[in-house]
Amino acid sequence: MEKFVIQGGAPLSGELTAAGNKNAALPILAACLLTEEELLLHRVPRIRDTEAQIALLERLGVEVAWVADNSLRLCAAGVSDVEVDEELSKKLRASFLLAGPLLARFGEARMPPPGGDFIGRRRLDAHLDAFRDLGARVDGDRWIELTASPGGLRAGAIFMDEPSVMGTESALMAAALTPGPTTIANAASEPHVQDLARLLAKMGAEVDGIGSNVMTVHGRDRLGGAEHTISPDHIEVGSFMALAAATGGELRIRDAEPADLVMIRRQFRRLGLQSTVEGEDVIVPPGQRLRIQVDLGDAIPKIEDGPWPAFPADLTPIALALATQAEGEILIFEKMFENRLFFVDKLVAMGARITLCDPHRAIVSGPSRLHGERVESPDIRAGMAMLIAALAADGVSEIGNIRQIDRGYEQIDERLHGLGAQIERVSAEVPA
Repeated sequence: MEKFVIQGGAPLSGELTAAGNKNAALPILAACLLTEEELLLHRVPRIRDTEAQIALLERLGVEVAWVADNSLRLCAAGVSDVEVDEELSKKLRASFLLAGPLLARFGEARMPPPGGDFIGRRRLDAHLDAFRDLGARVDGDRWIELTASPGGLRAGAIFMDEPSVMGTESALMAAALTPGPTTIANAASEPHVQDLARLLAKMGAEVDGIGSNVMTVHGRDRLGGAEHTISPDHIEVGSFMALAAATGGELRIRDAEPADLVMIRRQFRRLGLQSTVEGEDVIVPPGQRLRIQVDLGDAIPKIEDGPWPAFPADLTPIALALATQAEGEILIFEKMFENRLFFVDKLVAMGARITLCDPHRAIVSGPSRLHGERVESPDIRAGMAMLIAALAADGVSEIGNIRQIDRGYEQIDERLHGLGAQIERVSAEVPA
């Protein structure tokens, strides 16, 4: 067990390069199961979640080799097992993304219950309904057994009962190796979904409507290898933007794909965070006075999340932490996960003025002078929110359970060191 020890109160300034999108890397890694040929992937983030996904693939028989710091070669030619390891699956939600490729290629898959963050109910029904729409039989409750009809999966029409990101990714991968056209309606269209679709196109499937909520996949009976560079992580970019503004620093984030940041930058402006774009870089100017922009009629504004292109749910805790340093009041409305805001008590312990109205809504009044505190990270994004608060606070903070932060942010302490942060990773005592 490890923890971060942080001396806060200093502006963080400098430059860094955006890492690869975690939520794109996980389905893209799973897509190697769709072909016997090699995938060569670049900008793969070296984080706990990708390590866990790679371990699952290796257990199935995928040959994996790192050929550079963030470049990975995978070959699933020798895979024959269709049962996914239960213990490894407990480490991440994205373990269930192996189901679609296994089902499409081998006609069956046996899936244990996935793990992941406890941020609310996270249904598997969208995945299973998509497989049923392609003609698969679904059996089981805790363990899920998927079986294609004797002739294999059948192309057709899939309607998502909610725009589930991972459900859409499962549907895309299964349809790509199912000959004929499959239409996916009410599909998720987040940048990571688009990135997976672009990879599948390189592997030989034709995908129409990338970036929209209706995609048509012209599947093939065989897919080939490909070389692909994973898109930058817009959630990480937003996290670092908030971190710089909360500490009063100046930051340039290189290779940030500004087209994916339009709503993020707009909502951050409501908190007083101004940013500029130069080419593919995003710049946060120094010494900003964070002041919440009220709505017309002097009404209290709100930041609310939703399916893309709305404000991303993963940045809701980050916006909340930033709001503690902004002058004024704002409502943070987390619509998608009913447990995601339950970490706010930790920020309150640090001096933040937050009223939790119900599981989905919190009113933040700022600015608050935060002070160092001992806290635990319950999930990836709440952990990053507490890290932002600790770096903006006076005094020393300790953040435990940092493996949660490591699941989503690559070498976070080393990169923060490069921006001037006083942060140390130390061993934490395990309670007896």
